[in-house]
Amino acid sequence: MVKKWNVTIPRLTGREKRRAYIYLPNSYRYHAERRYPVLYMFDGHNVFFDEDATYGKCWGMKEYMDYTRTQMIIATVECNHSPDHGRLKEYSPFDFSDPQFGSITGKGKLTMDWMVNELKPYIDCSYRTLPDRKHTFIAGSSMGGLMSLYALFAYNRVFSRAAALSPSLWTNPEKIGHMIQTQSIRKGTVLYMDYGSNEIANHDNMIEEYSRICGLLLERKVHLTSRIVPNGSHCEASWEQQIPFFINTLLYEMN
Repeated sequence: MVKKWNVTIPRLTGREKRRAYIYLPNSYRYHAERRYPVLYMFDGHNVFFDEDATYGKCWGMKEYMDYTRTQMIIATVECNHSPDHGRLKEYSPFDFSDPQFGSITGKGKLTMDWMVNELKPYIDCSYRTLPDRKHTFIAGSSMGGLMSLYALFAYNRVFSRAAALSPSLWTNPEKIGHMIQTQSIRKGTVLYMDYGSNEIANHDNMIEEYSRICGLLLERKVHLTSRIVPNGSHCEASWEQQIPFFINTLLYEMN
């Protein structure tokens, strides 16, 4: 079951409403005492329904969760669709410049502060969650993948595990590397990270940067699952195929 409602993020877009979604396992209605881990995701409009998805194809998360009977809540909010690079700004932890997009002022910290201080308390109050760090995860793709990596380090007190699919490491690799090297993280932090073989060439030196970031993660003793996805590309249809891999990582040995 997926519920929809509207939220506002005043510090980012004032009173402008955007759609929020929450997936509840079918068991939720039958087991009144049961509590569930929560996966927070980015780009909520692309997660559950083709009719809401930017390019007409969603991840198919509801179908996967129902079919596998995965016992987890998923909470997600749609991105900023402003033509003035709203999504890039909200999903960038750091400022960056690019020939295609120009100068982008990163508002990722504002986005995460809202998610941690407003959205998560609301979800924990309204639904039967397991609100502790051990059972709180975050995931996304592209810029959402970058934000998931950022959240795992900058908000490690909140999130114990993350999945970063095709993360946009190209935006500011120096600051991303510095963050990984310097942020305090707790023992047992888990990360799934991948990149499609067909998207490696989308940005210069991507394979070198991906390898460097993986090396830094291993140096910090992050429990890293890293994959180069055969024939993987930068789209929802490809990311949908990776759901079993990252869900297994997020829930591995959780029972």
